[in-house]
Parts: sequence; structure tokens; C-alpha cells
Amino acid sequence: CPDAVFLPVDKDAYEDASADVMATLRTFTSRVEVLGWDEAFLEAHTDDPEDLAGRIQAAVLDRTRLMCSIGIGENPLQAKLATGFAKPAGIYRLTSASWFEVLGDRSPDALWGIGTKTGKRLAGLGIATVRELALTDPAELAGKVGPTLGPWYVRLARGIDRSAVRTEPYLARSRGRETTFQQNLQDWDQVRAEVVRLAEQVAGDIAAEQRPVIRVVVKVRYAPFFTTTHGQPLAEPSSDPARLVAAAVELLDRFQPDRPIRLLGVRAELRPPASPS
Repeated sequence: CPDAVFLPVDKDAYEDASADVMATLRTFTSRVEVLGWDEAFLEAHTDDPEDLAGRIQAAVLDRTRLMCSIGIGENPLQAKLATGFAKPAGIYRLTSASWFEVLGDRSPDALWGIGTKTGKRLAGLGIATVRELALTDPAELAGKVGPTLGPWYVRLARGIDRSAVRTEPYLARSRGRETTFQQNLQDWDQVRAEVVRLAEQVAGDIAAEQRPVIRVVVKVRYAPFFTTTHGQPLAEPSSDPARLVAAAVELLDRFQPDRPIRLLGVRAELRPPASPS
């Protein structure tokens, strides 16, 4: 097999590039909703969205030397899914008029918000396509998968989503660090020391956010390339770095200590900010 080259994550460089991209987007509209480093929604009112999308792509490329894919839709759900069809570095429009033509025969897990596991569950209920899900009685599905999820899945399948772009500052749901080792780790004491180091780095990353940790996850990639994760909630939300570290070390007991390890990661999931009353 070909040789693989593993490069370290350059978080600062990613954040700088992301800030440049988002600043470029805001030259076109003040209504920008940042979803992460590399994704955002823009609300724009234009008779020619493809022309606007092309100008955005050109501006991002000129300022950052980065290419982007742009999805166009009547709401964030449609735009998000359209972006998948636009890759790489293209433009694609998905609207209510073309929704079922494009997505109707696809599995429900093609929708943003429905994963593989949920798709299989829906298939077990006789719902195998987006069109079938859209035609399902929301009340009937609520009785099978829950009063909130059932109607929401049906709305997704019909291409219905909130219309407004949210402009509140983006807050990450979690913070994490991981390391790929040039030589596999086999000494479990060394593995434990690396997990402590990563957990302490994560604690430092979230210290300024004043958002307590609610759950800790440890990721292990065994050589040559088998990855598994284990997580556990804290007994109560906490900002104490020692508790984060202790939880990460405790999670190591759930992994196999007799296999060489290629990668380790620690992630802290944060409590969402309180909604304004």
C-alpha cells in the first residue's frame, strides 16, 4: 500500500483562515451564521443567486486562496444539502420545486439531521425513501419515534426548515485535541501520560469560555487503522481541569491495553449557553 504522511493539526492556522473567509462573506451581507471553521449560512435577497454565489467564490479565492462550494436554497436545510451536490468547488441550487426530483428516491439518511442509525430505524418502520417519509403522518410517526423527533423528521423530508439565518456568535459544542504518533505507543503508562497531556490542553482551550464540561470522550486509533471512542458524562457540569483529566484517564479502562496505538484524542463536550428568557 502507498506510504501515508501524517501532518499535525495547525489549529491557529485554521482559525485564521476561517476568520478571513467569514470576513469575506460579511462583505456581501451582514446576515452570516457561522457553523464552524469551514461552513456558514448567508441570507441574501437577489434575483440571480448563481451570480452572487460566483462572486462570493471569486472573493474568497482572491483573499484566502481557498476554493469553496456553495449551495443555494430557500432555507438553510435546502442550502446545506445543495452544498453536497456542489462539491467540489461548484454551485448548486435546491428548492422546494426540485426537492423530490433530487431527493425523493434517496434514503432518509441523505437528509441533514438524519444519520445512518436513524435511517435504518425508519427503514424498519417501512419508510425507505425521503418521499415516503414526507408522506408519513407526523402524529403516527410521533407514536413510534417520539413526539418531537417524529414530526421533525417529516418536516425535514418535506424540505421545511426555519427561514431565518441566525447571526448570534458561533459557539463550539465541544473542544478537542488529538495526536498521531510517528511510532506506535505500546507502553500503557505512556498512553496514560499522553491522555493526561491532551486533557490538560483541552482544559486550557476551554478555560476562557466559562462554559462547564458536561461529557468527556476519549478516542483511540489502534494500528494499523481501527478507531474506537468511549465517553461518559460528568456527575455534574464542571470547569475544574482536574475533573476533566480524571474522567479521561478513567475512560482508558474501557480500551484494550495490549494493542499498539497510533492516535489518541480527548474531547470535552460543553454545556450550551442558557437561552435568553
